[in-house]
Amino acid sequence: MSFFKKTLASFGIGSAQVDSVLQQEVVYPGQKVNVTIHVYGGASEQAIDNIELKLRCRYIKEVPMNNNNPHDNAPKRRAPQSYVLAEWNLPYAFTINPGETRDFEVELDVPWNTPITIGDSKVWLDTGLDIALAKDPTDKDILTVRPDPLMDGILSALESQGMRIRQVECEAVDGFALPFVQEFEFVPTTGPYHGRWRELELVAYRQADELQLWFEVDRHREGAKGMLASLLGVGQLKRQLTLPIKLAPKDAGQQVLEYLENSC
Repeated sequence: MSFFKKTLASFGIGSAQVDSVLQQEVVYPGQKVNVTIHVYGGASEQAIDNIELKLRCRYIKEVPMNNNNPHDNAPKRRAPQSYVLAEWNLPYAFTINPGETRDFEVELDVPWNTPITIGDSKVWLDTGLDIALAKDPTDKDILTVRPDPLMDGILSALESQGMRIRQVECEAVDGFALPFVQEFEFVPTTGPYHGRWRELELVAYRQADELQLWFEVDRHREGAKGMLASLLGVGQLKRQLTLPIKLAPKDAGQQVLEYLENSC
């Protein structure tokens, strides 16, 4: 191989490429996803030190508009951040020849608290090749994440009572197990809550044996965006419900409706 071709490869020109293919169109928190990784050889022989997969999500955090003025009372702007939910590394290095294709089958666990991809919530899989002295090729795959059965039962129960999801967003929060929470904002369009509530905000967090739920109701058209996330971070929430994970989805939805009726 000529010196010129090796030099081009070191700058990422004609170097190896990577492509990840998900075997499922839809993934669910708490389940596995099968991924096929295709590595395509470039113009020269290259040593691949590692293949790295990172399951990431997007969340919004308020940051100072001026990085040189990080005080609490400084003007803020909403900036997107990313968080690594799970990652995987190839346990060995290999060499790929020009024109060669290497395939790898990977099974990844989707963490329980992976955001559901509705509204502004986004989840994706980053795949990268670690090539010494070269620009690392990457591939990005957007995932469709749907709720697990228990959470689906809760969302369906709220919908059956005339609650419509207006917005879903992952918001930064301090003092929590994750640096963000996924906040569901509902508005009553019909049913028993219409005319009583302006909106309902819901946050859920799944643990090994239970599902924790936090609720906040806005009755007076205050329009305090992110109200639930901000209160959660300072421990001021009063409306909290814990459900066992063995509960049937329909029963979980019914318990949530009963709780909201009695406490809100």
